[in-house]
Amino acid sequence: MDGGDLNLACAWALVDGLVGGGVRHACLSPGSRSTSLALALARHPAITLHVHLDERSAGFFAVGLARNSREPVAIACTSGTATAELMPSVVEASQSRLPLLVLTADRPPRLRGTGANQTIDQVGLYGAYAREDLDLPVPEASGQEAWWRQAAREALEAAFGDPVGPVHVNCPFEEPLSPSLDVELPDPSGEALSLPPRPEADLTAEESDRLAELVSGARGAVVLGGSPDDVTDVADWWSGTLGWPVLAEPVSNARMPGTALLAGQGLIADGVWSAGHHPDLVIQLGAAPTTRATQAFVASAERLIVADRWHLDPDPERAATWRLAVDADVLTDALQGRPVHVLAAPEEWTSSWADADRKARGALDGFLDAIDEPFEPRIARDVAASVPGNGMVFVGNSTPVRDLDLAMAPRAGLRVLANRGASGVDGLVSTALGVAAAGQGSTVALLGDLSYLYDVGTIVWNARRGVEATLVIVNNGGGEVFSLLPQRELPEHRDLFVTPHGTDLGALTRAAGAGHTLVERADELTPAVLAAIGSGGLQVVEVVVDAESSLVRRAELRSAIAAGLD
Repeated sequence: MDGGDLNLACAWALVDGLVGGGVRHACLSPGSRSTSLALALARHPAITLHVHLDERSAGFFAVGLARNSREPVAIACTSGTATAELMPSVVEASQSRLPLLVLTADRPPRLRGTGANQTIDQVGLYGAYAREDLDLPVPEASGQEAWWRQAAREALEAAFGDPVGPVHVNCPFEEPLSPSLDVELPDPSGEALSLPPRPEADLTAEESDRLAELVSGARGAVVLGGSPDDVTDVADWWSGTLGWPVLAEPVSNARMPGTALLAGQGLIADGVWSAGHHPDLVIQLGAAPTTRATQAFVASAERLIVADRWHLDPDPERAATWRLAVDADVLTDALQGRPVHVLAAPEEWTSSWADADRKARGALDGFLDAIDEPFEPRIARDVAASVPGNGMVFVGNSTPVRDLDLAMAPRAGLRVLANRGASGVDGLVSTALGVAAAGQGSTVALLGDLSYLYDVGTIVWNARRGVEATLVIVNNGGGEVFSLLPQRELPEHRDLFVTPHGTDLGALTRAAGAGHTLVERADELTPAVLAAIGSGGLQVVEVVVDAESSLVRRAELRSAIAAGLD
């Protein structure tokens, strides 16, 4: 068999094996050494292939696909520094527990360390962020296809281990890299891989009794952070059965009407009210809290139970009384069948939270509705409310995710996604487009202007490629999150931290081929978002915010909530 044909045969066996394990989408950046991988992915009928100009965008696009679809996604690239460009997305996938299969083409081992062109040491490149690192044999003889198909099984088993995460498959190829023009590939095997079931993690009888003792009659609260599992029923049980207030971050997707607090962030951030409502027990489910207000609230509890089996460390401050590496529903299962009147929170505790929550929500909405100029918390609130049913909001890091936590009202029919694994601003536009490409409802992203500029290359490449997404870009002239942090007091504050850009985002967006709408009044946002969704394609809604006025408004909002609670 010709060397190029053998390369393709092995690559086909690898890809076909990955398809058997559920891979349906793959991302690819161009290169010569990866020719066989590219052809195998493109020619396999079960793969939808997304081609990207650069590897960093491809990697984060794959993160978005995996985050939305909850299925394994493959990424392929050529050798050399191309492989290093995938590092940020591998880190995010690792810390977000997403199953990525990273297929890096490579020179044969004999060329490593020789100074050969486009050759670096790729084995183990992603370090501890890869669940497994497989260095495949160079295709040299017929029959090696079986090794490459077996590698697909090993990669998938590692990706879906405990915890889930990315796997690196290094694929060395000798020249010739192109196969014969008349090469014939086998039919897809159609074989489905049977992966090992996820290990169970339950409480012992003694642990269940201890949990019931701690919960019984406690003035308790539940904090729900990001989780790949559906925790809506769990949240409803704590709220509806035990009467505990539930602070559900938007990324938990449990901020539902009748279950989660209406204005939890505004409530717990009020020092006077919080001082009189220290909980006996807080149960934190999912990832570590996003906001400082929630972090302080969790730390104020007399006892803290942290239950999560997915995240690296949901208790970075080591404040937990009890750390449980279990899923959220394990706790409710352990308490089922016990007398509710014994477990339930005191009536005065439940009613005091409910009454204050209604007042805080009324004060928050009243203040936001009275503002004519765009203001970040109102933007976040209105974006979340305007997305059609069964749609998605992908929210960026820095201030957008915090403003959404503050202002989003509970609602059904919405999924909120975010890159909260490593919480970077890199690759957010690419991730949002990957979320949209998974094709599961309207996708609206809420991002900052620097996040947009950082990843603008993906706009240039994808604007005319059929991706349908609406990006709401909050343009406050730079990284104004630093105006909310102690760096504001430094004389170099604006030059080193805020980094004002002065870029005409509209001109840049239109030049790339995407639609652009400028919003300068608060009441223009919702109609602009709905019009953008209806227009189809890639649309950018730019909302201009005055940074200094916004700082004043934030202080006024806190005062308005405090007055509503008084």
